[in-house]
Amino acid sequence: MSELYYWLYLNKILFAPLSAFLTAQLLKGLLASLKSKKWHWERFIEAGGMPSSHSAMVTALATAAGLSYGWSSSLFTITAIFSVIVMYDAMGVRRAAGIHAKILNQILEEMGRQDGQQNVKALKELIGHTPSEVVAGAVIGVIMASVVF
Repeated sequence: MSELYYWLYLNKILFAPLSAFLTAQLLKGLLASLKSKKWHWERFIEAGGMPSSHSAMVTALATAAGLSYGWSSSLFTITAIFSVIVMYDAMGVRRAAGIHAKILNQILEEMGRQDGQQNVKALKELIGHTPSEVVAGAVIGVIMASVVF
């Protein structure tokens, strides 16, 4: 097992994004728990919310590629474009899907059944990100890649 950790540490282009992702998820769970003053274990593994772990991961990947192969390398260019697409999607399509899920859940709750039972499981509402959540994740990604290198 120690060989696996050593290999992971040596593979900085893999280690930086994974550490950024884990850091963002840890912060997400801690922030949600501090905000509500009770532990929300599910927030440590769920998508959506502050900060964006997806943004942290892809930004760390692009930063690691830039630090390893140069800022004008093809690998940095590809990972930077990939990062922009992921972050744009998190703020756009995924956030819109979360808003739609919230509205649909409200409609289902208002309609309800006469016996008070819902025949449809509620949709997950927190799947996208606000711009500030994406920026916070991106900052974490750059910091974690810089720490790893």
